[in-house]
Amino acid sequence: MWLADQGWHVTAADISAVAVERLVALARSHGLADRVITVRHDLHESFPPGGFDLICAHYLQTPFDLDRTTVLRSAAHALRPDGRLLVVDHGSAAPWSWNQDPDARYPSPHEIAADIDLDPATWTVERADAPRRIATGPGGRTAEVTDHVLLIRRTA
Repeated sequence: MWLADQGWHVTAADISAVAVERLVALARSHGLADRVITVRHDLHESFPPGGFDLICAHYLQTPFDLDRTTVLRSAAHALRPDGRLLVVDHGSAAPWSWNQDPDARYPSPHEIAADIDLDPATWTVERADAPRRIATGPGGRTAEVTDHVLLIRRTA
């Protein structure tokens, strides 16, 4: 919604019909329906068609069967020249998170970039870091969490 409010034309994809319907209603209620296209799409099967200037994959971590590496590689290949892929992942678990597995592993942005295995002649990693922030959870509870941020630009 923020991107659409800034003038971007947005294609939002989600596997959940409920999420897609909610976004359609939200875009309408904010007068942004002409800037937001929603598609119900299973990224496990394919990637939405088209060329994009920006692709955002925020917290695309799931306990379900999803080959994230393939999805992110497909996203990078869907970028237009000078387009950017922004991947923001959990780098830690908040105390209220559904995933309290002490053995949970959060690959670093550099590891994610290496797994995607993009040709450096065509793609450049512009940012790969792990900023910390104070998150607010249920009941106003706060905790310091780490996010993993990876920004890749298609150069050719």
